[in-house]
Amino acid sequence: GLLRIHLIRGTNLARRDLTGSDPYVVVRYGDQKLRSRVVKKDLNPEWNEDLTLTIDQHRRRLPVQLEVYDRDRFSRDDKMGDSEFEIEEFLRALKKIQKRDIPNDGSVIAKLKPSEDNCLAEESNIRCENGTIVQHMFLRLRNVECGEIELRLLWIHA
Repeated sequence: GLLRIHLIRGTNLARRDLTGSDPYVVVRYGDQKLRSRVVKKDLNPEWNEDLTLTIDQHRRRLPVQLEVYDRDRFSRDDKMGDSEFEIEEFLRALKKIQKRDIPNDGSVIAKLKPSEDNCLAEESNIRCENGTIVQHMFLRLRNVECGEIELRLLWIHA
């Protein structure tokens, strides 16, 4: 199946250049690598961009990894932090709706709480909307002084 990641925005990203940072996101899952567009001179970038991964149900324990970079014209791009999220619970919710009827009205199927074991900045709900599974999340960036990424997952029936 296909997992669409709607990369919404970054907030309070760490400054990496005196003139301001030009952030973009790299998403990795297994051997797949996708990249967002660069937003010029913005520590609170709005990407509003869709990136789509092919998901192998047998590799469900594999996390989706995000790395945020500052695009530099004349030198190597600076890292602005990284994050990751698990999709196992998301895929479990998908199986639930495939097996039996779950209300299609935005009902919460699962709640994920922030912990030391994940990068969630706040509680994230997995819902059934319009016949598919969606999850909205805010991810804390690691290995950096500050920053969060907001995104929304959507399952696409392939």
